[in-house]
Amino acid sequence: MPVPSSFDYAVVRVVPRVERGEFINAGVIVFCLERRFLAARVVIDETRLKALWPGLDVELVRRHLEVIPKIAAGEAEAGPIARLSLRERFHWLVSPRSTMIQVSPVHTGLCEEGPEEALEALLRAQGLAASSRRGLDGARI
Repeated sequence: MPVPSSFDYAVVRVVPRVERGEFINAGVIVFCLERRFLAARVVIDETRLKALWPGLDVELVRRHLEVIPKIAAGEAEAGPIARLSLRERFHWLVSPRSTMIQVSPVHTGLCEEGPEEALEALLRAQGLAASSRRGLDGARI
């Protein structure tokens, strides 16, 4: 039986109109130092976003969301933040912002199978991994 590992996570949110405080969950960021794991998955629900703000520039939101998994993965195209350590990238990704893309407070969990499975479970719990949803690249998740 695998030994459980602790992990930290935050939910990525799109807040179309900051002054109203309404948001739609759009992804999850998971960090497990013990297993040297940092990953993020994001999904956009255009219909729900347009319901909150019909004039929203969905492509702008999409571009901002697309960079989150790239920073988590340390991809060079994500810029200088992607070159930071795992811990520094996680803390940068979950730091509070007053923009349209925000994150929840950081929560802690335990995973026995591994942090990738925890990430997928969190996506399902947020309603972001249903077969009808598509990732930013258009592929089904």
